[in-house]
Amino acid sequence: MKTIVGIDEMVEARNGLEGSVGFVPTMGALHKGHLSLIERSVEENDHTVVSIFVNPTQFLPGEDFDKYPRRYEADRRICELAGVDLLFMPRREEIYGDDEVEVKAPKRKGYVLEGHYRPGHFDGVVQIVNKLFHIVRPTRAYFGKKDAQQLYIIEKMVRSFFWGIEIVPCEIVRDSDGLALSSRNLYLNEEERSRALLLSKSLKRAVKMVQEGIVESGKIKEEMVGILAPLKVEYVEIVDRDFNRLEEVEIGNTIILVAAYSGSTRLIDNIWI
Repeated sequence: MKTIVGIDEMVEARNGLEGSVGFVPTMGALHKGHLSLIERSVEENDHTVVSIFVNPTQFLPGEDFDKYPRRYEADRRICELAGVDLLFMPRREEIYGDDEVEVKAPKRKGYVLEGHYRPGHFDGVVQIVNKLFHIVRPTRAYFGKKDAQQLYIIEKMVRSFFWGIEIVPCEIVRDSDGLALSSRNLYLNEEERSRALLLSKSLKRAVKMVQEGIVESGKIKEEMVGILAPLKVEYVEIVDRDFNRLEEVEIGNTIILVAAYSGSTRLIDNIWI
């Protein structure tokens, strides 16, 4: 595995790759969820590129940019063992300049749910992903379904800009207790982690209700909010695959999403039905 910092060097290395190139963009602090994306890319492509860049433009003022976990040596080792060909770790000063041309998230779907509570967050996401796509020029790019709205917006960006890139959605990876894996789980103490399990518990209850024939969104959300009561809940929502609010669950076209705080740590989770 080769670790690359400079953009020119990355472009040169990419030009030397023949065949398909899989790409896994990350912010580091890699866990088994990231590893599942990397392993799938290695399996499905001739070459795999992983990027690690804690992107400042997708953090709002007062969010955790400065304390976001950075474990670069451990991340390098994980990538090496997983069979990654190129690990790209660009410098902030090379990625961003002054008075840039900006790419923006959709005006409607980029400002609901996550976009409502974190206004401008998806502008930063599409800005960095667009840059990385230009540098890496992947055949396929791999994103987790836990960040469902991010996945939707990146798919929309690829269509809007006619990128010839296949976006590969990958299933949520959970710990043995059901907690969706996230780099921010490192912030949780024992008590907060225990309370964080209410997110997956509420989603499991939603699935059970649908299995019992209860498909009214209002009833499902009411039940979920009750389960989540010990937490500070930002939203519980039921939408279709295009992030339109649903009055009733549509089997094969529904995502149930939740965002809540356990202690001071903001967590998101979802389930696709």
